[in-house]
Formats: sequence, structure tokens, C-alpha cells
Amino acid sequence: MATESSDQSNLGAKFGALVNQSWMFIIFFIGFFLVWEYSVVVFDIPKYILTPPSDVVRNGWADLPKLLYFSYITGLETLLGYVVAIIVGLPLGMAIAFSSVLRRTIYPFFVCLEMTPKIAFAPLFISWLGFGLLPKVIIVFLVCFFPIVLNAILAFNSLSEELTRFCRSTGAGVWRTFLRVRLPAAMPQCFVGFKYAAINATVGAAIAEFIGSDQGLGFYIQIVTGNMRPDLAFAGIFFLTLIGLLLFGAVTLAERLIIPWHISVRRVRTT
Repeated sequence: MATESSDQSNLGAKFGALVNQSWMFIIFFIGFFLVWEYSVVVFDIPKYILTPPSDVVRNGWADLPKLLYFSYITGLETLLGYVVAIIVGLPLGMAIAFSSVLRRTIYPFFVCLEMTPKIAFAPLFISWLGFGLLPKVIIVFLVCFFPIVLNAILAFNSLSEELTRFCRSTGAGVWRTFLRVRLPAAMPQCFVGFKYAAINATVGAAIAEFIGSDQGLGFYIQIVTGNMRPDLAFAGIFFLTLIGLLLFGAVTLAERLIIPWHISVRRVRTT
């Protein structure tokens, strides 16, 4: 009984701390939507231009099955492209960091590609590969790949030479030094790339669906906007944002589990 009561008190304390930390955001969030709701009425804005949040909720709920299906399509494109970007980008960034030849050849090429708007490639991939899943996954991959690989290069090049020499002086081999020192030291910067890519992943999926698709949230938003239904467009934007938040939250959780010792994670836990 004492254990159960202590667990409940700890849970209540955590909930109270969460409310205490986020009360300003909650008030701002509620106030923003109240201003939006009544501004449409006060300024007599036509609903085909701007619809109140109550209409967004009501009409979005009526169209919920279609929104959920299109969210599944967009979420699948986002997740596949993001995961493939990590699988390819992290080892490649590591290889470039450790190879002077790759730094002089592939690295400048990647920098040039990063400066090119990824939307410029979308029509090409769709014309080559059609309107299916693959071209959307490739666009998401391109959007996520470059932040991951560039931050990985920076991460594995950031270890000081003095620390490397110290590890060698202790008799640690190359692989032991890499696993025990270099890899843990590089992970915080790698997660910067993972988070940045997670923020932009849904952007890549939506852009690809805008340009050429017959399903997905980007396609849905484009169709309902053309039909002068901003209420349903805002509902689609909400679900698109939700997918991005879920992906970013998963990356943040992975960061806390993988590098709990880093100062950024410990600072979040103590605030």
C-alpha cells in the first residue's frame, strides 16, 4: 500500500510539474483559437476565405475516415524516407569524416546538392517513377539525407586530437577507441541532424504529393483548397503537423535513451 501511494504521489508530482511548466503555452494556445474563432465573426470574413476553428473540428470530424487514411499514406512515406536517410546518411557521413579522399570529392558535391531546392527534383522523380509510393519516399529521403550526413561529418570530426592521443596511450585500439569514445562523443551532434531531418520530413512528403499524387495529405489539402474548403484544408494541415510532431517526439525519446548523460538531456530533465 505504501508503495502504491508513493507511486501515485510521484505521478501526481510529475503531472503538476508538467502543468506548471506548460501553463503559459496552454493559455496562449486557447487564446489564439478564441481570437481566431471570434475574429471571423467580428470582421465578417467569408468562410471560403477563413473558417473558424469550430467548423474545422466539426467538418474535419465528418471527414475523419478519409483524413486517417491519407495520414497513413503520408506517414508511411515520411517514415520510410526518414529511416532510409538515417541508414544511408550516418555511415556515409562517418566514412567521409575518416577519409580525406571522400572529404575532397563527395563532401563538396553533397554541399552543392544541399544548396539545391529539393522541390526541383520532385517533377523529375514523378515523371520517371510515376505517382506511386517510391518517388515520394525518395523526396523525403533527399530532404532528410543531407542534414543527417553533414551533421554526422561534423560530429565525427569534432573529437579533439589530444583525446585521441590519450586513448592510444592507454593501449586502446582503433575499434575500442571508436566504440568507447568517438561514437558516444559524436552522437549529440548526430541527433541535431536527426531532429532537423525529422522537422523537414513531412515537408518533403507534402511537396511530393502536391506535385503529383492521387492520395496523401498533400493531395487532400490541394483538392479541398481548390474546392474552396479551407476548413478541411486546416484539418489536413493539423494531421500533417501531428505526423511531424510524432516523428520529432520519437527522435527526442531516442535521444534521451541513447545519450542520457549529455548535458542537453540532463538539462531538460531537471527543468
